[in-house]
Amino acid sequence: MLTRRARGWWLAAWFSLSAAGVAVITWTGISRLGAAFDTDARIAHRLLSQRTVELDAVLATLALLQPNADVSLPERRLPSVYPQILTVQRRDPQKSWLRPGLENAEQRSRSLRQPSLAEADFSSGQYTLVLAATPVSFALLIDMNRLVPWSEWPTDPQKSSAKVMLDHAGKQFVIQPGQEVGGVWQFDFRKRLATDSQPFDLVASRQVGWSELPWLAMLAWAVMAGVALSGLAALMRQREQRKRAEELLRLGQVARLNTLGELAGGIAHELNQPLTAVLANTQAAQRLLAEEPVELATVRGAMAQAVSQARRAGDVVGRLRTLVERPNKAAHLRPVDLRDAVRNVLHLLQPECAKRNVVPAFAADRPVWVMAEPVALDQIVHNLLINALQALELVPANKRTLLMTLLADSRYGTLTVSDSGPGITPEAMPRLFEPFYSTREGGLGLGLSLCETLASNMGGTLTAANLARQGATFTLTLPVANRP
Repeated sequence: MLTRRARGWWLAAWFSLSAAGVAVITWTGISRLGAAFDTDARIAHRLLSQRTVELDAVLATLALLQPNADVSLPERRLPSVYPQILTVQRRDPQKSWLRPGLENAEQRSRSLRQPSLAEADFSSGQYTLVLAATPVSFALLIDMNRLVPWSEWPTDPQKSSAKVMLDHAGKQFVIQPGQEVGGVWQFDFRKRLATDSQPFDLVASRQVGWSELPWLAMLAWAVMAGVALSGLAALMRQREQRKRAEELLRLGQVARLNTLGELAGGIAHELNQPLTAVLANTQAAQRLLAEEPVELATVRGAMAQAVSQARRAGDVVGRLRTLVERPNKAAHLRPVDLRDAVRNVLHLLQPECAKRNVVPAFAADRPVWVMAEPVALDQIVHNLLINALQALELVPANKRTLLMTLLADSRYGTLTVSDSGPGITPEAMPRLFEPFYSTREGGLGLGLSLCETLASNMGGTLTAANLARQGATFTLTLPVANRP
């Protein structure tokens, strides 16, 4: 089970990863729409440029052929071939144009030696193109709607979001109105058509609305990011649990070895006294038998053998005690930060605390360095916290509190472990650290005794007391050490 802080970190990681992915997907989607818009705009520019250049070619052909005035004026058949040409006008020598404004255009055309734009009426969608030639000059009236090759147009003019116009001298002729989407991103395109005779700019713009963003891809990315982070969290949690289990196993093995030493030492102590008594009584009996008038050699031999066996049993028990006696912990003492020991054990016991609905409170303003053997110190803290958690099982869940406090003075560092359990009974208090004494059913009664022995071997003490309100407190005191 993840803590609230860990869940917050994983949620923040998911949000950051999702936001980054969504930003990339959005940018990619918008770039793709922009590339498609630019491609369509360039196709439209090429098609219109081809049509306008084609008009230049038509005028050039008319000027080259120069049909006579007495024939049936074949140029009048051009609108049937080119739908964008509405009418064809000609100015014969010594005559004037039927429409005003074409004279100046003819003069420009003669000066530039190319067709010239006479007038453009964008409101009606028409413009006139004039070519000065000798002897006959020609003028074409162009329909701008029919100028667009709709069969080859890259987009559907009724559905496309792109707006396309022809711009000249600040006036616009709308070719494709585009759909208003109210977007926040906009693409623009502007390029002059490929003929100087018709100086029109193709202007295109397109807005990208929220509905056009790749929401499905964003959702898929957010889901995949969540799945990936969940898998990573599960993997790290599994790894942490395995590491916690290995550490608990190590502590358990150390505890069993120390308990075995405590147990063997206790047994050796208990057996050594009766064996000593047997030895003393046998020696006394041997002397008494030797003083009797009747010498019983067989009795004396048996008693001598009993004395020998009793001594041998004492030697065996002594050797057993030597073998199982715990090593000198003082030889392995080094500076240890009590905060690290408490944090390590709290990390190991996190599942136990969560199972009992206990949130440990740990108060430590600064490091507390003490001289200790790290494994022995971990075992003491582990046993004290386990005992506190077991005591809290006897009170309602809403009244369970567990507090650890670190203090230090010039000589000692102190760890207190306080719980809101039922406390220690008056009968148990004097025998609390006595080997083989336990108030818990099925307990060996060696845990607190072992903790006191380990604390004593490190030059410290372990004491217990009841709290005034409710519960018990255990105080571990160890000599301070200089910070390494």
